[in-house]
Amino acid sequence: MSLRQVRGHEALAEAFRRAIRRDRLAHAYLFTGPPGVGKRLFATQLAKALLCEAQKRADEFDACDQCASCVLVEAGTHPDFYQAARPADAHEFPIELMRELCQSFALRSARGRGKVVLIEDADDLNAESANCFLKTLEEPPPGSVLILVGSSPDRQLPTVVSRCQVVRFSPLARDVVADLLSIQGFEESGQRLRLAALSGGSPGFARELANQSVWAFRRRLVDELARPSPDTVTLARDWMAVVEDAGKESAAQRGRARLVIRLLIDFLADVLAVREGAGAHHAEKEDVDALNELASRLETDQVLAVLERCLEADMQVDRRVQLVLVLEGLLDAVGQHLAA
Repeated sequence: MSLRQVRGHEALAEAFRRAIRRDRLAHAYLFTGPPGVGKRLFATQLAKALLCEAQKRADEFDACDQCASCVLVEAGTHPDFYQAARPADAHEFPIELMRELCQSFALRSARGRGKVVLIEDADDLNAESANCFLKTLEEPPPGSVLILVGSSPDRQLPTVVSRCQVVRFSPLARDVVADLLSIQGFEESGQRLRLAALSGGSPGFARELANQSVWAFRRRLVDELARPSPDTVTLARDWMAVVEDAGKESAAQRGRARLVIRLLIDFLADVLAVREGAGAHHAEKEDVDALNELASRLETDQVLAVLERCLEADMQVDRRVQLVLVLEGLLDAVGQHLAA
């Protein structure tokens, strides 16, 4: 794959070509935007293009995908392409990892075309690791480009943001997400359209949504919440089982918890739409009875209160509050609002 083949971000690719033509390439970039929209993929293909050893004109800036450098980048073994991410079992980007990265990056280019560093999980840089990286940001090796990938400039230290050019990635169009899912092996068109509609423009999120255990729990959650007195204690226990099924790493479990919260928010948004006479947008056929039941039983302010509580829980998960407490607290609050 080359930069030209990254779907949905053609305008950004052209902006980098213009920067190359005008010799205005920055030394540091902060890629921000929703998770799963292709920031890391774009960064990797940009690195490949910058390190490509094939002869090319500036107006044709891209990777050839055939030279030794392109092959090495694709394999993750290029000596001038450094990638670093928060370890799966850690909550923050360790200072030790950052020191090792900065020391390696300061060495002379091995293949003579400069260096590129890609730091994923930039949101998880703590004060120590961010400050350690500042010297490299201020005095990068000649011909080098540094790329940080995060969700928002607000999640970074101001001293880091001020030294980077911020590149904002937008959610992809629904048809682009559906096409990408088709390429990735989702053969059933109905499933692709459903996942694309719920994905919020994120192919990565759409792939996560395809998990069968998540959808099975969503079905149970929707049906139970439509009951006059939902069993929120059992729901919380079952939700934790689905979360723990994602793996032992905290990040994977939190991602799974937020996935279900997102599905609940989408369902409640449909409840609100039905109540206001607008019609549901993402509802499954099996949701119709539950939607009509809740829309007729709840007042608009009750639905809005539940939605607000879901958003609060999502923020708590992001801030690493203990998951079992977040989910139990959310479902307890939802049960009280629905029974009010």
